[in-house]
Amino acid sequence: MTENVRVTREGATTTITLARPEKRNALSAAMMTDVTAALAAAGASDTLAVVIAADGPVFSAGHNFGDLAGADLRAARDLFLLCTRMMETVQGIPQPVIAKVHALATAAGCQLVASCDLAIAADTAGFALPGGKGGLFCHTPLVPVARSVGRKRALELALTGDVIDAATAADWGLINRAVPADELDAAVADLVARVTRGSAMGRSIGKRTFYAQVGLDQRQAYDVAVEVMAAAALTDDAQEGIAAFLAKRPATFTSLPVQPQVGVDLEAVVSAVRSGRDRPSPGQVDSDDAQL
Repeated sequence: MTENVRVTREGATTTITLARPEKRNALSAAMMTDVTAALAAAGASDTLAVVIAADGPVFSAGHNFGDLAGADLRAARDLFLLCTRMMETVQGIPQPVIAKVHALATAAGCQLVASCDLAIAADTAGFALPGGKGGLFCHTPLVPVARSVGRKRALELALTGDVIDAATAADWGLINRAVPADELDAAVADLVARVTRGSAMGRSIGKRTFYAQVGLDQRQAYDVAVEVMAAAALTDDAQEGIAAFLAKRPATFTSLPVQPQVGVDLEAVVSAVRSGRDRPSPGQVDSDDAQL
């Protein structure tokens, strides 16, 4: 726990709470450093899901402009690289990361929501990319937002700066669903329960492979998915799931999200697919060099 974030663990779920309500949970350099560290620690643990929440009347107001006032190019670049590292850590850890949004998420706060694997918002929440109205266009927030809602809707958000409500955000695909404010805790708990069933290892491989293939064209995406799925089919958890299905019995999975299980280097597969080279063959399931 720091002055910026509060990290709690309940059962197999880690919650990272933005804890500077007096600053509207602005994503200062210190806040982003602490969130990134908390995400990395959760990712390396046996936790099965991570929830990002916030204290106070605003989920996050985006970047702390105090960090940018009078900054030179190097300082500004470093700040946005720090922000990018935080967003990429959200998607890089093996566990599903769920945004629990109770109020306004604007600019980089909206970017954080869009970067999460899943998001549920209260009907009191709102979402905006207001930079176009304020002189600093929301260039980096548009990266995950556009990938969530599509070009036209992303540009509507960024060019108008208007706030959309939670129902619209759900309709556009920015979040999974909007619920009454008094049902937010229960809705997030229900989603956590459903995304932590079954094989933790299988989900962690699935999350990494999803982000690796989703930006590729269809043929390349299939090449990556085939290679990974073939290797994943040989793992203990996959074989246990197959055996349990055939025997009509409950499966018993023992893996953790952070365990290396599959003998295929995902980065090498993607690189080979992009360059048109032959894909590497799946290695042994118990290889110490497994990368997935």
